[in-house]
Amino acid sequence: MTAKPPLWIPSRERLRASNLVHFAALVAGSREEGDNSYESLWRWSIEQQEEFWSAVWDWCGIVGDKGSRVFVDGDHMPGARYFPDARLNFAENLLRRRTDEPAIIAWSEAGRRRVVSWRELYDLVSRLAQAMRDAGVGPGDRVAALLPNVPEAVVVMLAATSIGAVLSTASPDFGVRGVIDRFGQVGPRLLFVTDGYTYRLKRHDTLARVPAILDGLPTVERTIVVPNLDPAQPGSQAPETPGLVQLDTFIRPFEARAIDFARLPFDHPLYVLFSSGTTGVPKCIVHRAGGVLLQHIKEHQLHCDIKAGDRVFYFTTLGWMMWNWLVSALASEATILLWDGSPVHPGNDALFDFADGTGMTLMGVSPGYLGALRKEGVSPGDTHDLSSLRTLLCTGSPLAAAGFEYVYEHVKRDVHLVSISGGTDLCACFVGAIPGWPVRAGEIQGPALGMAVDVFSPGGSSVDGEKGELVCTRPFPSLPLGFLNDDDGSRYRGTYFERFPGVWHHGDYAEKTGTGGYVIHGRSDATLNVHGVRIGTAEIYRPVEGMPEVAEALAVGQRRGEGTRMVLFVRLAPGLRLDDELRDRIRTVLRTQASPRHVPARIVQVDDIPRTRSGKIVELAVTAVVHGEPVKNVEALANPEALEQFRERV
Repeated sequence: MTAKPPLWIPSRERLRASNLVHFAALVAGSREEGDNSYESLWRWSIEQQEEFWSAVWDWCGIVGDKGSRVFVDGDHMPGARYFPDARLNFAENLLRRRTDEPAIIAWSEAGRRRVVSWRELYDLVSRLAQAMRDAGVGPGDRVAALLPNVPEAVVVMLAATSIGAVLSTASPDFGVRGVIDRFGQVGPRLLFVTDGYTYRLKRHDTLARVPAILDGLPTVERTIVVPNLDPAQPGSQAPETPGLVQLDTFIRPFEARAIDFARLPFDHPLYVLFSSGTTGVPKCIVHRAGGVLLQHIKEHQLHCDIKAGDRVFYFTTLGWMMWNWLVSALASEATILLWDGSPVHPGNDALFDFADGTGMTLMGVSPGYLGALRKEGVSPGDTHDLSSLRTLLCTGSPLAAAGFEYVYEHVKRDVHLVSISGGTDLCACFVGAIPGWPVRAGEIQGPALGMAVDVFSPGGSSVDGEKGELVCTRPFPSLPLGFLNDDDGSRYRGTYFERFPGVWHHGDYAEKTGTGGYVIHGRSDATLNVHGVRIGTAEIYRPVEGMPEVAEALAVGQRRGEGTRMVLFVRLAPGLRLDDELRDRIRTVLRTQASPRHVPARIVQVDDIPRTRSGKIVELAVTAVVHGEPVKNVEALANPEALEQFRERV
């Protein structure tokens, strides 16, 4: 791949002031090489993991007992352990301050604006943690939250993790089945729900779904309602359902006091996050507290150059790991910025109004969002100040070259624009921002420190300048503890380590560039990634194929310009034809039973759907046909002739 000219190069002053340069100077004595380049620092970070991660702990000021050992069983993946003697608490590391400066600034599309100080945040967490303990919740118990992106969601996370409980979250736009598919596997004792949410200025009630949700969650002992639709009258939405209690009522008996943080092992479970559900109900990925904390602080401070007092934003919901990533910025004593609602309401420039109104220093959005602004002719650089904005992150899907060019032409010329990539699987990034490197259109800057990223050929050899499988060849601290309901670990090992034994196989189709960067060409499995949202095909098939009119369905992502749209192919019951009325009903089923993000851009009728000889439908083969690409291993298909009807149909 020919090197592209840089779109942006950091100034010498900016580079000298970066956290990364100061960290590199700190560890210079531990490195024998005289080379001060980032490549040298990265090689040292993966070859000398004990020294590197110990230095990260010290540099970032992790609160806790470090212990004597840093890295054991490093030749095992999975199986390696970091800081096996350490004791820490995740929430304690995020609640370092008790001052009157803002910890959270929250805006909504409906115009609601809130500021929560560090002192107020600490006190709310203290009261809720006491209430949770009074309800019998302790270390290892599970708590679930079906909440919008509001300050109370952060309070729930911090309170739960302060006592060592394990948190799972989802966005309130998930339907009943989607919630039960996730939380039903987790078995939470407490469930936090909102009374409703607003999206595109339309109010959506959530409490009406709670009885059906609770029917599928027999482990829930208490359900706590977080008012959101009518904040002026928080008691007016008091539910009648037995066992539900308002948040204010739940914490009323408790006064704020010093939080009794439970310091637990580095590998104590923190979050249960969910896979996209490609082949069935979503897998429940269990993440360790120390690993997530260490990775996030490293990424924030060394890669994104976040400093105390910065104002950090990512457009996300509680259904995406970027919410967890965003909230961790509290550990760097940065103010986190929460947006609730559509990013283009009340206008296309809503998030840039938010940026100016809050002094935002880091903004995170999706490629689809930037692509939509570009097509609408929005030029925020002409209408907004944006003087505080230093870093613009983009993830969820690859950012195309046109997206990079749009940012530098129409948003801000002097901004560190970075496409980053990782995943829910590791709750962190493999590749992303490097403060001292140039930015090139269409490329991710390079590998993250401590992450032995590579690209493998199908045979398992490292390749440069050609497409292959994104892998990580050595352990890292946020390796998942495993999956729930996978007692022998076979599903976990099969998911990540079966393709290349002893090597993490991520499932991204990637390419290393000649400048040290990476290009992600998409998922190498069947997971859809539409406008920055990962969607498993099984989550689409279950509700659609539950309709009497639909015999079978197949969904693919079709790349178009900067983004990807979902196309749903349906084989109907004999004698039926697809018309607008049936299309509308399919969309309604997906919107109500899954979420609005599961609604396809196009629905197309086909007479047959290709499958393997073992009976599995083949999304990847159809995806190739839709894009005019050759289909590999046609001989493995039982009915390869079925592929022809997908050609040039969308």
